Amino acid sequence: MSYEHLAEVYDRLMEDAPYEEWKNFFLSILDRENVRPERVLELGCGTGEITHRLAHAGYRMTGVDLSPEMLSIAAAKENSSVEWIQQDITKLEGFSDYDAVISFCDVVNYITDSEALASMFHETSRALNEKGLFVFDVHSPAYALEQLAGETFAEVYDDLSYIWFCDRDGSDLIHDLTFFVQQEEGYKRFDEEHRQRIYQLEQIQELLINNGFAVSSVHSDFSLDEDTNGERIFFVCRKV
Repeated sequence: MSYEHLAEVYDRLMEDAPYEEWKNFFLSILDRENVRPERVLELGCGTGEITHRLAHAGYRMTGVDLSPEMLSIAAAKENSSVEWIQQDITKLEGFSDYDAVISFCDVVNYITDSEALASMFHETSRALNEKGLFVFDVHSPAYALEQLAGETFAEVYDDLSYIWFCDRDGSDLIHDLTFFVQQEEGYKRFDEEHRQRIYQLEQIQELLINNGFAVSSVHSDFSLDEDTNGERIFFVCRKV
């Protein structure tokens, strides 16, 4: 999976993403859990949209992503106190004493090996201080299988268009993307393939428990009510 070219157009494609809802959900969870964090670590921060929002809200943010292209865009957006670090989030090194860790926008689904996901949970626990908070989201299995698998999506702008084929391969979703980006002369085409694992919620909970966490609550679609029937499932966890 590469973001070398996708990073160029990522923010254009994500203009309607609910970044404010992710931020506000996290802030509401902090209030409900009576947590007042100073240092927050975001795993899979991409171009930093959520990271910057939380930095503006007063938190000392660290954003981690595997893609140097995505991090370059994140760092160039504005001057801030955010620390940007390129690492594989399943093999974190050098992180400790964070009050909270977040990972949104179905980043966890991009970890397509259960052992690698267990490693990510284990290293996240090590990065947190005592009883630190871990909040993340995943696609619900029903949404992935019923509304993504087997579908084709497309969008056409004046200077950008894409075709996105989404197919199922066992427990994985295969996202086959073709982009056409306007250049000075004609259009540049590039293709990328991305794979996501469809995790059952019970499997995620078991991996969390086995790697240093207790699950405080599970939510769907940015609601503070506990529920697992939506499209996007949120886990709120405490280090134990």
